[in-house]
Order: sequence, then structure tokens, then C-alpha cells
Amino acid sequence: QLQLVESGGDLVQPGGSLRLSCVASGFTLDYYAIGWFRQAPGKEREGVSCISSSGELTNYADSVKDRFTISRDNAQNTVYLQMNSLKPEDTAVYYCAARRLQQTICAYGGMEFWGKGTLVTVSS
Repeated sequence: QLQLVESGGDLVQPGGSLRLSCVASGFTLDYYAIGWFRQAPGKEREGVSCISSSGELTNYADSVKDRFTISRDNAQNTVYLQMNSLKPEDTAVYYCAARRLQQTICAYGGMEFWGKGTLVTVSS
């Protein structure tokens, strides 16, 4: 069964940090660009960050630039999202998704596989 599983969500105070993981099972992530998305209550889902299959290209939404870092370990079939300086407005369910693309491209549209999400709550 092809699936993505997110983990690492938690309750954290403003200014804190979390690291989210996205693990693939049933397929290898080597040829897939990965995107992290989030959906806050009452809001539409938005793309947060993406990384190309080679890891050479990364992209960040303006709202998380300089605070979040995306990375991947293809040997572990895992993609990470390091989130620092968290703010209450970062509270959301975070999802990872995969799309097979050329090695140097990542995108937020046309995703082929989605995880079920992990909840991040930033509150004092």
C-alpha cells in the first residue's frame, strides 16, 4: 500500500520549535518532489514548503521563510520540516504530499499522494 505518514505534531509555546517527519511506505521517494501543506481551522489549505527529488531546490511560503527548513533523507525515505520561532498563526494540521517530477523541480499542485496530517498547535 502506497502511503505517506506524517509525525511530530504537538502543542508548543510561541517561539518554540518542532520537527515534522514525512515517511513514505510502499514506494521510494527518490523520484518524487515533496510538499508540505497546512490547513488551519476555517481556512483553505496552503502550500508551506516544497523540495525537489534531488534536494537541490527548495521553496517556502513568505509566511514561513527564514523560520522553516525543509530537508530530505532519501536513504530513510523521509522528508523533514524543521519549524522554528513558531507563532500562534502556524497552528494547523500539516500534511505532506508527493508528486513525481524532474529532479530540480518542486511544486504545490498536482500532488499524487497525500498523508493524513499531523496537528501543530502553537499556544501559551
